[in-house]
Amino acid sequence: MGTSAFILMKQEKYTPEKLLSDSIVAAFHADAGLYFVDNYKKFKNGHFLYTTLNVIDKPLDRKNNQQFIFYVDGLENYEITYENNEDIYGLDSSLSLYQVGGIEEIYGAQELIFRFIYEYLKLNPDDYFWVADYDWVYSWEDMQKLKSLPYDPDWCYKNPKTI
Repeated sequence: MGTSAFILMKQEKYTPEKLLSDSIVAAFHADAGLYFVDNYKKFKNGHFLYTTLNVIDKPLDRKNNQQFIFYVDGLENYEITYENNEDIYGLDSSLSLYQVGGIEEIYGAQELIFRFIYEYLKLNPDDYFWVADYDWVYSWEDMQKLKSLPYDPDWCYKNPKTI
């Protein structure tokens, strides 16, 4: 199992529909393909848990095509509550957050994820991008700073506050 990542957002702001629509817009502006195959939705006891989107780099025929699976979580999914019991650098520990927009594996898709998250945070500058194996988050300001620098394929493994 690889390194996963999430979008962190204030609980009172979250709706699955907004995350879904913002993900579509972010993929469009990131020049990525977006596949929502068979309208796949996971339910438990009649409650919506999640759906998945496949975000793919364009063009499709390019060798080493990058892609990732993006989870849009339902409000009834108990896994969305972010347990703010870690000391995450750059994150106010008093915030009540949801961890949504999960990406299972970031390795091999860092450039595509960078473009996608940049566009997502541009739409939602109060949200954060958190790489789960590290103790820091990327804010909209961090992504703007990274965008102004030459691209670093290891950007998501580095503390954005020290770049």
